[in-house]
Amino acid sequence: MGFNKAQTEAITHQNGPMLVLAGPGSGKTLVITKRIEYLIQKRKVRPEEILVITFTKAATNEMRERFRKLMQGQHFPVTFGTFHGIYYGILKWAYGLSAENIFSEEEKIRLLKEILEHTDAEIEVDDEKDFLEGITGEISCIKNNQLEIKEFQSVYCPSTVFREIYYTYERERNRRKKLDFDDMLVLCHDLFIKRPDILEKWQERYKYILIDEFQDINKVQYDVIRMLALPQNNLFIVGDDDQSIYKFRGARPEIMLGFEKDYPNAKKVLLDINYRSTKAIVNGAKKIIQKNRNRYVKNIITSNEQGADIHVQEVRNLSEESEYVLNEIREEMKKGVPASEIAVLFRTNMEPRMLAETFMEYNLPFQMKEHLPNLYEHFIGRNFCAYMRMAVGKRERKDFLEVMNRPVRYISRSSVEKAEVSFESLRRFYCDKEWLLDRIDQLDVDLRIMKTMTPYAAIQYIRKKIGYDDFLKDYAYTRKIKVEDLYEIANEIQTRAKEYKTIEDWFSYIEKYTEELKKRSKQTESNPNAVTFLTMHSAKGLEFHTVFIIEANEDICPYKKAEVVEDMEEERRMFYVAMTRAKKKLYISYVRERNGKTMLPSRFVNDLLFE
Repeated sequence: MGFNKAQTEAITHQNGPMLVLAGPGSGKTLVITKRIEYLIQKRKVRPEEILVITFTKAATNEMRERFRKLMQGQHFPVTFGTFHGIYYGILKWAYGLSAENIFSEEEKIRLLKEILEHTDAEIEVDDEKDFLEGITGEISCIKNNQLEIKEFQSVYCPSTVFREIYYTYERERNRRKKLDFDDMLVLCHDLFIKRPDILEKWQERYKYILIDEFQDINKVQYDVIRMLALPQNNLFIVGDDDQSIYKFRGARPEIMLGFEKDYPNAKKVLLDINYRSTKAIVNGAKKIIQKNRNRYVKNIITSNEQGADIHVQEVRNLSEESEYVLNEIREEMKKGVPASEIAVLFRTNMEPRMLAETFMEYNLPFQMKEHLPNLYEHFIGRNFCAYMRMAVGKRERKDFLEVMNRPVRYISRSSVEKAEVSFESLRRFYCDKEWLLDRIDQLDVDLRIMKTMTPYAAIQYIRKKIGYDDFLKDYAYTRKIKVEDLYEIANEIQTRAKEYKTIEDWFSYIEKYTEELKKRSKQTESNPNAVTFLTMHSAKGLEFHTVFIIEANEDICPYKKAEVVEDMEEERRMFYVAMTRAKKKLYISYVRERNGKTMLPSRFVNDLLFE
């Protein structure tokens, strides 16, 4: 096949550093594999002197396989690997490190779970899996960027609690004589500084280094690569600063932006032709990304057809949005688009809950790479369920403990030691405390009143009459979080409860929904007949015939926690990545109202419509 001028320039680059800016759908993987072929066949570079680094095992396997096919199955001993894999190989050679010395991500999560269970700090975790993965990412970020733990601000828990978790984790890891993946990077960095003779050996081994997705690199990775590339600096880096969306993992897009300062003699080439998307999609995405200031200026073009306009749809609420997306997907499938070529993208894994329910209701298959949090396993959901079970006459101790002091009633755990709670035994326990007896009597009365209510009315009663919203306000204040975020969860649960006439019906729905979620979470095989649900982060590197971006609203996309310019630019990059996953059709929807709250369309939607 033929190559355009920019691709040819990249493939046939001679020696020294080169920066390849690769826009979406510009054929970067092909350029990298052809570059390796060129080095071996035209430049007569020994294959074992070539090192190709990617960021994931899947990307490594794909690159290796693409190269094997290009070379028609012939074996060439080029080294393909992730940063962790390459550094592990170096440490294995230097220190005799084995797999037994390495903490897998699963072991790391397990240890953090143990620490969480035994900590004295009071932490209310909404979704344990998300919390543990978030803390894991923050520990990685500290190590990868050599940050000071004392200055680090966790977004998942108070800083004092995070420091306790971090120090306990490090202590236990050292006790077990284990290294995690991030330690390997730091250890390799220190090894090269302390032992120039070892560094020289690996410099002689790898004369040509190619790195894919360079915009995702962190400080330690870059420092090691800079040492390894000396003295020739045959460093061929490929990436797109406009697709840098992994800051939470420690990625530093400013490293790519500063590459030419670090290497003043570096050559730069822009792969500016998008072979994936239609003109309408390419031009629409350009409107979004050009608003960012801290970037390489690019003009991405395409020779593809104009194609259908990007469709922007305003809907009333989440329910209407779900029906809209479902109907449009059915229409696309009627036109012959396979389900596997359709994706629904969203900012976080909280957004698709209503859509997932709608798909379940209509028996339309979907698959989701990420964990979909169960709303009823959030502590607010658990609290409402506990109140409801007690309202219909159940008296299990665990339910009572869940809500006895929400709001605060000053009831102690020692007053409820039996598996089943009795209001009479509570009154006997507190017979000498009249003020507390009044509170116990009031709770008893409240539960009797709730018994005949609809679930929606019962939740309203819990929140306003019993005082649960006031409890949430105090809870948010003591933990320095926004009470609005908690109200939003409560609103969502209450809004969904509207459809059910009795508490029993509501519980039947929750049970069915929870079972369906568990079933889907166990699905590991890809289903060719299923629509794909993805966060914008997980969609990176993928492409689909038709893409739906849902809940394109302010406070969702861009995310409400993006307050500084740097974070807002990453949010814009994320929307750009989402848009450029689409080959032929792109639908973007936003809601006017979400769980009782008036919503504004995303600024990115406005940029698209009014610029």
